[in-house]
Amino acid sequence: MTSPLTTPSSEGRWTPRLWGTLLVLCAAMFLDALDVSMVGVALPSIGSDLHLSTSTLQWIVSGYILGYGGLLLLGGRTADLLGRRQVFLVALGVFALASLLGGLVDSGPLLIASRFIKGLSAAFTAPAGLSIITTTFPEGPLRNRALSIYTTCAATGFSMGLVLSGLLTEASWRFTMLLPAPIALIALAAGLKLLPRSAREKNHAGYDIPGAVIGTASMLLLVFTVVQAPEAGWASARTLLSFLAVAVLLTAFVLVERRSPSPLVRLGVLRSGTQVRAQLGAVAFFGSYVGFQFLTTLYMQSLLGWSALHTALAFLPAGALVAVSSTKVGAIVDRFGTQRLIAAGFALMAVGYALFLQVDLDPVYAAVILPSMLLIGAACALVFPSLNIQATNGVEDHEQGMVSGLLNTSVQVGGAIFLAVVTAVVTAAAPADVTPQGVLDSYRPGFMVVTGIAVVGLLITLTGLRGRRTQPSIVVTGSTVQEAEAERVAVRD
Repeated sequence: MTSPLTTPSSEGRWTPRLWGTLLVLCAAMFLDALDVSMVGVALPSIGSDLHLSTSTLQWIVSGYILGYGGLLLLGGRTADLLGRRQVFLVALGVFALASLLGGLVDSGPLLIASRFIKGLSAAFTAPAGLSIITTTFPEGPLRNRALSIYTTCAATGFSMGLVLSGLLTEASWRFTMLLPAPIALIALAAGLKLLPRSAREKNHAGYDIPGAVIGTASMLLLVFTVVQAPEAGWASARTLLSFLAVAVLLTAFVLVERRSPSPLVRLGVLRSGTQVRAQLGAVAFFGSYVGFQFLTTLYMQSLLGWSALHTALAFLPAGALVAVSSTKVGAIVDRFGTQRLIAAGFALMAVGYALFLQVDLDPVYAAVILPSMLLIGAACALVFPSLNIQATNGVEDHEQGMVSGLLNTSVQVGGAIFLAVVTAVVTAAAPADVTPQGVLDSYRPGFMVVTGIAVVGLLITLTGLRGRRTQPSIVVTGSTVQEAEAERVAVRD
């Protein structure tokens, strides 16, 4: 249920209040992405100030991922059941308080705890915010435009986080932790006035407590296992037993969801080929990019000797390209549909990653690095909004939170899994004699893995295009009749 003050007019014009609603939601998404990217540059200063070991520093990043990725499914379904506005605002308030805590603590464990709480709160704001958009803006050009702006804010936040962290860390790493707090509080105050009230889901058959417990436990254990695997060893008994436990929990989760009258994740949603391609595409998209950024940051700072700010500025063209394109992507989706744009984006991404393989110890920025960044930026501008549109099209309003949580889970789990894989590949290729050229050579297999992940994402997307060629369809507001109508039926039990 949406407020008439926040519903687009019949002519498609957006009211000032509607713009305000979108800006509040964009601010929360911007903060989520900003927080992820800012902490990486500040880690050396945090370790020095708080006297933390490398393994402890890892948990400042992993703690956030653990809370975020582990609780997204629960966060999405909670928004559907308890009301999207209420869940979003409470979680945003918790995010602001955790940001203040993170900037004031003087102990590693407390800092890690604050990061986990921030990740946990983001696991509720992200699916609630996305589902507010998809239930406020009708499916078609209006929603496509809103989602393109929304997802662009995430990419812009991620890019700006790198630059801001480089600047703020020069003064103190604490500013990188404190910066999100005032922004979150301003967004919270605006949200109290602007966000549309949404009714709690009625006539549901109770709460899926067993599904929530098992689903959350399986996601938490999966993310924890993947994050720890490079350190413990992929073939170690601990890692293998942990993966076995994840498999058992996921099997139990599927069995519970199939029998639950009000499931946390209705498995019928995954009968849709379009939905499955969106989820797998999200895994490949974010997994490849996180791996690329990790290796590129190491290459620029460890091998080339660039400062944190210099490194951040090298990434800036990609983020700037995404920001500039924010108002255009929705119209492109309307014309060509999501599947074609995702395919084109993965192709650009694969070419950009492959081009970066040519870097050496004395690179010419304009010849290799800049073209790679521009190609990857163009890919992000096409793929990320299109995945969000594709995943939420044809889904009933009362399940938008669930699907939003599922998509964000795919993004986070993809990032955690493939970052761990890339790290393991680079570690395995590490030379016995540590020379700059030897280290660079050990990075190349990692860049090849990143390129391969993007190619797999492209192949998955092309299966959708091939299927559509065998069945004629009519384009309707960026989707086809097969996507918008047949898939709507297919996802219902």
